[in-house]
Amino acid sequence: MQTYYEDDTVQLYLGDMREILPALAAQADLIVADPPYAETALAWDRWPDGWPTLAATAASSMWCFGSMRMFLDRAGEFDGWKLSQDVVWEKNNGSGFARDRFRRVHEHVTHWYRGDWTNIHHDTPRTTYTGPDKSARGRDSRTPHTGTVGAHTYVDDGTRLTRSVIQAAAVRYQRRHPTEKPIELLNPLIHYGCPENGLVLDPFAGSGSTLEAAQRAGRRAVGIEAREDYCEAAARRLAAIPLDLFTGGVA
Repeated sequence: MQTYYEDDTVQLYLGDMREILPALAAQADLIVADPPYAETALAWDRWPDGWPTLAATAASSMWCFGSMRMFLDRAGEFDGWKLSQDVVWEKNNGSGFARDRFRRVHEHVTHWYRGDWTNIHHDTPRTTYTGPDKSARGRDSRTPHTGTVGAHTYVDDGTRLTRSVIQAAAVRYQRRHPTEKPIELLNPLIHYGCPENGLVLDPFAGSGSTLEAAQRAGRRAVGIEAREDYCEAAARRLAAIPLDLFTGGVA
């Protein structure tokens, strides 16, 4: 089995992930999956039956993009996976033309894991905080829905945990794929779930957004894409990335 594209940190394979993944026998630190949601009549929008079970053979941690409808319709296929959290991607503009519903300007990305949570890599990125200094010696805190937190000292380091709603503009300029995800959205997901120099697996690589984001974050990546035109777009994209951008830092 040959790679469609390969460099020092990325491998891209052409074919159905249900055939390629078992042959690779890869063990990744994190899967980032953007499967077809199966919500339209478009020819490419077809759910690959059984892929979450197959993904479980390659990693114990996974971010999966999707709509609420998709996750509810396919809940049984995530048996064996445990849901840790959901993140909302808020776009700058929406899609859809239904006038009897709210304008849809978001998508979900859910984090799933297998086994013991303490064995799963999770390092929540932090963002810069520019408000007043919150350093203080705290008294006992009693929050009804989370319980009691004992007295503690808090030193404000000028950062805050990345919020669960991430605002990122949808890809418009030079869009290579109809559902391409922006790098600034993928970046914190990869930093959260994959250690530096670890391996990210994308079973639905599309035009290579996740592969590029992984490279820029100092991670290795393996992608699988069923359509050759998208593989070609991904290969051109990856070959054009300047090597000095692979910093490993938070973009």
